[in-house]
Amino acid sequence: MVVTQVAMVAIMTMTPVQMRTHGMSLAAVGAVIGVHIWFMYLPSLITGILPDKVGRRPVAIAAGITLLLAGVVAATAPIDGMVQLTVALALLGLGWNFGLISGTALVIDSTPTATRARTQGNLDVLIALAGAAGGALSGVVVAGSGFAALSLGGGVLSVLLIPVLILARVRRAPVDDVTRGL
Repeated sequence: MVVTQVAMVAIMTMTPVQMRTHGMSLAAVGAVIGVHIWFMYLPSLITGILPDKVGRRPVAIAAGITLLLAGVVAATAPIDGMVQLTVALALLGLGWNFGLISGTALVIDSTPTATRARTQGNLDVLIALAGAAGGALSGVVVAGSGFAALSLGGGVLSVLLIPVLILARVRRAPVDDVTRGL
């Protein structure tokens, strides 16, 4: 969840700057960001059930792959590539959605009921801090290396989670009295 937040915020923050730098209108920027936000939240109607239907790890892996695709599409967008940037930001929103939903399900699975709220709260703080860092550092990366490097870097960072997901063993939270309804 933290990695998907960093990748999403970093790329999302610099896309409007990239678009305006290359002469695209504020209306174009608004349309691209609007599509992005739409893909962050609206798919939850479907993606919310995916971790239960296909598994937490496959959805988390889909997040890494989708964010990698978003980074590649954004990095290869031509200067006047509004359509390509729209696709990239749609993928970015969807990848973030997959990461948040699967990550939340993994946290629920691996924490006992008694500490779950505290764990989730601590994770929420880490996600917020990661987003702030991603947004702040994205400008530095773009200034030093360019938008393509930022986009590819966010995608590569996200896909690096896949080996971790494959190798990690998720501990199921122990069944306690609260879970059993006692």
